[in-house]
Amino acid sequence: MPAIRQIITDIEGTTTDIAFVHQVLFPYARQQLADFVAANANSPEVRLQLQAVSSQAGRPLSDSEAVQQLRQWIDEDKKVEPLKTLQGLIWAQGYASGQLTGHVYDDAAAELLRWQQAGLNLHVYSSGSVRAQQLIYGHSNHGDLTPLFNGYFDTRIGHKRESRSYEIIRDALGGNASQLLFLSDVTEELDAAADAGLETAWLCRDGSTASEHYHAHADFFSVSEHWQL
Repeated sequence: MPAIRQIITDIEGTTTDIAFVHQVLFPYARQQLADFVAANANSPEVRLQLQAVSSQAGRPLSDSEAVQQLRQWIDEDKKVEPLKTLQGLIWAQGYASGQLTGHVYDDAAAELLRWQQAGLNLHVYSSGSVRAQQLIYGHSNHGDLTPLFNGYFDTRIGHKRESRSYEIIRDALGGNASQLLFLSDVTEELDAAADAGLETAWLCRDGSTASEHYHAHADFFSVSEHWQL
């Protein structure tokens, strides 16, 4: 068995309950969008993202029309950069005010801490923006977990179901794929990572059926036991 030196983890469904993302974060951003845009329309960062919404839509949009478009993208679960950026800004306010607290599974928090203390380098690769990743871990139900991580990757490097994305991560982390372990709850992501040479572990929560093609685990403690991390 290869000696794992670095771990890359997904967030949604892996360290964090999917329900938190879809039933808490997305509805919160959707509800706050109009007020946030109205209050921050003159901010250069917000204005830039509103212009990007118009560009994505293919026509000039008023601020209210841009809000409608953003809400539609949320409803369609679109991974669109201006939406992700604005969501991150809205969530930052929610976390700062105490209205939001990031969810991390108890076993995930415990093992991430143990792995970091054991000298493993920890990284995140999620479809959410790096800002959103840092907010979830920085304001989690287990406190600020960001000191545990060495780096973050999002879909600016490529989609999570494309092997090229994992080749980029592999090369950024030193090029030794056999020492990299990728954790996810999505088999298509694991396929792409395996094609790039990474070791993979499938986190099968909520009664998911294990696949013969992966070292499948119900929780983080099982990952540690299998890999002797």
